[in-house]
This record gives sequence, structure tokens and C-alpha cells, in this order.
Amino acid sequence: MPNVRKALTGPVAVAAAAAAGAVVLLFADPTKPGSWLPRCPFNWLTGLDCPACGSTRMVHALVHGDLAAAWHYNAVMLIAGLPMLAWLWYRWFRASRANIPTPPLPRQVTTTVLVVAATWMLARNLTA
Repeated sequence: MPNVRKALTGPVAVAAAAAAGAVVLLFADPTKPGSWLPRCPFNWLTGLDCPACGSTRMVHALVHGDLAAAWHYNAVMLIAGLPMLAWLWYRWFRASRANIPTPPLPRQVTTTVLVVAATWMLARNLTA
């Protein structure tokens, strides 16, 4: 059992960090000018929105119960990204609990994520 406990350290630490980030976003407002939260490095360097741009504001809106604002900040991350992250974390947690390596992602999943991310990035930058 000690090996399982050690194997669960990573997934539990990531879940705790995500929860801590959500708590921070209860009090820190990334929508306000001069916020101490960092700007997206890709956006800062290029002026373009990456597929994840707006995710911090989206989570801020979610922890405040504003689903419409969360949708506005990053709809694709809300409807596809968060469930995908939850699924990936669950796969990792389940494998860690069984003390086995996390299985590789099916190629279709990787391809779909890359196509959706590229399409979303193009769409949001070409329509802005």
C-alpha cells in the first residue's frame, strides 16, 4: 500500500493546486486593469489569443457562478477543455491508484484536441 500512496502524490497534488487556484480566483479579479495575475505569455508576445486565452477569467467567472461570462471568456475551454482535463486527471488518478503506468492517449484523442485547439485559435483571432 505504501507504493500506491506514493503513486497518488502527483494526482492529489495537482487536484490540490487546482483547488487552491480556484480559491485564489475567488478573491483575485483578472478582469480588472492592473490585476497581479499574469497575462498570457503568448498573447503578450504576439497580440494573438492562444486556445487557452481567457481561461483564468473563465474560471474566475465560474467560481463566482457566472456561466454566461465564463462562456464569453472561453467557450471551447468551458465545454471541451475542462471536461477533457477532468478526464485526463481521472485516468492518471485511476492508474496511480492501481499502481500502473497511465496508458497512452489514443491517437484519435490527441488529433482531435490538436484540431479543435487550432480551429479555435484561428476562429477567435480571425473574427476579432
